[in-house]
Amino acid sequence: MLTFESCNAARLRRDPRYDGRFFTAVKTTRIYCRPVCPVKHPLTRNVTYYSTAAAAEAAGYRPCLRCRPETAPFCPAWNGTRSTVARALKLIDRGALDRGSVDALAGRLGISVRHLARLFEQHVGASPQQVAKTRRVQRAKRLLDETDEALTQIAYQAGFGSVRRFNATFRELYGRSPSSIRRRKAS
Repeated sequence: MLTFESCNAARLRRDPRYDGRFFTAVKTTRIYCRPVCPVKHPLTRNVTYYSTAAAAEAAGYRPCLRCRPETAPFCPAWNGTRSTVARALKLIDRGALDRGSVDALAGRLGISVRHLARLFEQHVGASPQQVAKTRRVQRAKRLLDETDEALTQIAYQAGFGSVRRFNATFRELYGRSPSSIRRRKAS
């Protein structure tokens, strides 16, 4: 934690380098702010400094409506929708769409299916299902190249729900069956 003097000097200068590193809580209003808040400076004797927004809230302060301290740098809200997409991609990598639906994924993220689709279009350029399908094919292709396991085992290990879907996806993407891709590798 920074010293009271360094926090106070940064607050009085509205120094953006300290934004997100500490929060100013005003005892008289019971509001906490970011150091860059444009409001009139409170008297120094009326302020306390906290290292996190959570600590200020735990002490009974509420967030400022002007500077919105919950969106300070280094907090998840500051990353905005990118953090939601990053969480969704991690869940997809762990198989969330292999075993579940897009509805269930959106529910886990706390957003609607439509909003999830919009975020993926904006940040990824593809739908969650398309991302999951690409990841499944990549896993399957790697298993085809690196192992001698049966195609049925590869299909299920890669996240395909059926061998039929596995074959259809490979035909759609590569124009040939998974077994022919493996044969080409062998020759």
